[in-house]
Amino acid sequence: MARVGKVRSSASSALSSPSAGDPNLDRFLGLAIRRERQRQQLTIADIGERTGLSRGMLSKIENGQASMSLDSLSRVASALGISMAALFRNLESKEGGAQHIRAGAGMEVVRRGTRRGHTYHLLAYDRGPTKRFEPFLISMDDQSEVFPVFEHPGTEYIYMLQGKLEYRHGKQTYLLEPGDSLTFDGAVPHGPERLVKLPIRFLSIFIYGDAPDVSP
Repeated sequence: MARVGKVRSSASSALSSPSAGDPNLDRFLGLAIRRERQRQQLTIADIGERTGLSRGMLSKIENGQASMSLDSLSRVASALGISMAALFRNLESKEGGAQHIRAGAGMEVVRRGTRRGHTYHLLAYDRGPTKRFEPFLISMDDQSEVFPVFEHPGTEYIYMLQGKLEYRHGKQTYLLEPGDSLTFDGAVPHGPERLVKLPIRFLSIFIYGDAPDVSP
């Protein structure tokens, strides 16, 4: 029985030139079939009735434990109401390597000026040889805290989440409320000027490299 072989350039080439089963391809197809079945809120039994394949075989296919013949692949695609090529749509997509930081799990870091009532949580860790950006969740809940002036390379972007804050950049001050954002050159002296309404939470993203012109 012919097996679906490794797809090198497109789904059509795989369907026209099947070869011995590829475990990676079997897993990919199984996952694609399961996602589409679940998206349509169909059970394995539903697909079994439409294709004539046993529930045990379909379960093995979805778990990447069995290779499919072209005939079986055609029947499953038909049962799902899609083309065979649609099952190969994301075959050549790059593997995901995203960082997932759960709520409250950002690493707390100490920066100059970090004191009681003022915390920085780093929300991503740049794993490459060059640091490109740093996103922080900053919380402030101490009205009496005095903040130093900050200066650093690159561009900083602030997005207010909670509270109200006066923020200084150079000779200008800006009143920031939830939903407001502020983008500026990090080399110009800047920092919180006055905590107007507590608690305060905002995102601060440092983007390294040449600072763009952010003036109006």
